[in-house]
Amino acid sequence: MARDSALYVCQSCGSVHGKWSGQCASCGQWNTLTEESRSAPPGAIKPSAAASARGRGLQFETLQSDTPEPPRITTGVAEFDRVCGGGVVPGSAILLSGDPGVGKSTLLLEVAAKAALRGARIAYISGEEAVEQIRARAKRMGLEQAPVNLAAATALRDILGTLKREQFDIVIVDSIQTLWSDVHESGPGSITQVRACAGEMVRLAKTQGVAVVLVGHVTKDGQVAGPRVVEHLVDAVMTFEGERGYPFRILRAGKNRFGATDEIGVFEMGDSGLREVANPSALFLGDSKDRAPGAAVFAGIEGSRPVLVEIQALVAPSAYGTPRRAVVGWDSGRLAMLLAVLEARCGLGFGDKDVYLNVAGGLRINEPAADLAAAAALISSALDMPLPQGCVVFGEIGLSGEVRSVGRAEARVREAQKLGFEHVLCPPLAQNGGKTKGVKVTSATRLTDVVERISQNRY
Repeated sequence: MARDSALYVCQSCGSVHGKWSGQCASCGQWNTLTEESRSAPPGAIKPSAAASARGRGLQFETLQSDTPEPPRITTGVAEFDRVCGGGVVPGSAILLSGDPGVGKSTLLLEVAAKAALRGARIAYISGEEAVEQIRARAKRMGLEQAPVNLAAATALRDILGTLKREQFDIVIVDSIQTLWSDVHESGPGSITQVRACAGEMVRLAKTQGVAVVLVGHVTKDGQVAGPRVVEHLVDAVMTFEGERGYPFRILRAGKNRFGATDEIGVFEMGDSGLREVANPSALFLGDSKDRAPGAAVFAGIEGSRPVLVEIQALVAPSAYGTPRRAVVGWDSGRLAMLLAVLEARCGLGFGDKDVYLNVAGGLRINEPAADLAAAAALISSALDMPLPQGCVVFGEIGLSGEVRSVGRAEARVREAQKLGFEHVLCPPLAQNGGKTKGVKVTSATRLTDVVERISQNRY
């Protein structure tokens, strides 16, 4: 019997090559081609059979329907349920990714334990740790009494056979890169294995009505390792983020078929595991009572909740011919645009100065409403004039120097008032400035107005 000829699959982009080469012709990566079998996967339909097979007719329906909202399983971890859209939907597949050591396994063990204590049947299958290691972590977290079903396995056939015989509400697999199917000859973690194993687990979720949570490794660029088809297969893609040196962790949903994609869950990592942070503003602001020049408090919106965070700027004379521009937690292109507007519209010179911008606490801000807060911090540092201690700032800045309104301004003001802030510098509100529920709102329509107010200490 003739041996099947081999093909070579790129482990970075998934492209198939007939012969090996040092560089992938599709993505340009080096040493990513691995040998795999050319044999067709089981169950594949031959082209002739597919052409001659007669399919069943489709039954179409209209958009009007009385189908109720899908039921949800509340796990007891409020921040996790918030990002999921109110709880885990039975029959859904969730992909959770994050950097090594960020706390993915700790988060899922806490979710599994608290959901089990609420009556849900949970299966926790680990391909990276032994059962004793998971028990030790649960004991350290104080969750050793939770009735979670633990197993250490990597063989896909054994896992599917067990899950089809026993009924669970939530199945957690840590991680998808460790699973392997004996149908394919490639090793665990390869493009073929990850695609096949993820497809089988998603199929199990849909047929058995069980919620499946898959842990995915990430590459050095922060992308989920493996083929992008895995992200298309699942119903939700979540990212667990955390900066080294900071205790907090942020859970984000980049894709969610059953909820919003702009919600975040905030956790704080401690000796006994993760702790939910119900008020992230208090975590990101710090306890400093004296605000130095170059610091401005930004009232942002993360999902459905307002979050206050401090933006710090430092403008210093440059010691070299080319001034430095360094930014942490914000878009560097946005900083370059803001400096150009300040120079062209407000007459502030930054050509011979180093500019450093930092979002305190390690949070990353993506919304344009942070423009005015970043500009206020830069102006404050350049003029060496601090902003008032109880002042928050938000607003978008256009290229002509105008201050543009942003969404959910009233919610930002209410969050500032709740944390004891007395002044708000922002675009004109619907209430037309003045006293708004105990907070003095100062409206600014041009960036030159902000420069004038900061230089004269007039708010």
